Amino acid sequence: MNVIVPPLPYPVDGLEPHISRRTLVAHYGSHHVTCVERTRALIDRTPLESASIETIVQASHEMGKPVLFNAASEAWNHSFYWSCMHAAGGGEATGPIAELLEASFGSQCAFREQFIATAAAHVGSGWIWLVLEGEGLRVVATSNAKTWLVAPSTPLLALDAWEHAYFLDYRHRRVDYVNAFITHLANWTFANENLLAARDRRVDRPERWKAVASAAAPDIPIRAGGGY
Repeated sequence: MNVIVPPLPYPVDGLEPHISRRTLVAHYGSHHVTCVERTRALIDRTPLESASIETIVQASHEMGKPVLFNAASEAWNHSFYWSCMHAAGGGEATGPIAELLEASFGSQCAFREQFIATAAAHVGSGWIWLVLEGEGLRVVATSNAKTWLVAPSTPLLALDAWEHAYFLDYRHRRVDYVNAFITHLANWTFANENLLAARDRRVDRPERWKAVASAAAPDIPIRAGGGY
C-alpha cells in the first residue's frame, strides 16, 4: 500500500514551547497513525489498495463513501499540517506570498486578525485554511474531516482546529493556540512553495504537500489504537 505516515519535518520536540513534545507524540504518533490504519483497512483488497492517498481522497469523495473519505482526508490533512509549521516560522511572511497577502487582505496584520477570528468563530472540530482562489487569497474553515484537497482552489497553509491538536498544551484556549501558530510557527517557505507551484503548474496540486517533509523523528513512539 502507498498510504503511510510520512516523517515529521522536525524533531518531536522541535516546536516547543508552542507545541509540546507530549502533544506531538499523541497527535502524530496516535491520531494520525489511526487515520492511516483506518484508511489502509478500508482499501484492503479493493481497487484502491495501491492508490495514493490523494487518489483515495478524491475517489471516495466522488463515489460518496463518507467513512473512507473521512479517514483518508484526515490522513492527508495531517500530513499537510505538519509541513505548515516550522520552529523558525510565524510572523511576517516574505517572498511572493507577502505581496499577495497584502493585496488580498489589506495588510499582513489584517490577514493575521482574520485568520485568528475565523478559527475562533469556528464551531466544533475542523481545519482553518489559507487558500489561493483565482489570483487572490482567502481564509476558510472546514468542519470535521473535510479537506480543501477536493476544492477547485489550492491550499497553501492549514491549521488543525480539532481539540486534540492543542488541548494538552492550551486546554480550552483555542485562540492562544491559533495565535501561537500564526505568530511563531506558520511555515511561509512551505506556503510560498505551494503558491509558486500553483502558479507555474510544474507540480501536480495533490502531490505538492509532500515536498517539504524530510527529516524523520524516529524517537516518536507510534501507538496503534488511538482515535478522535
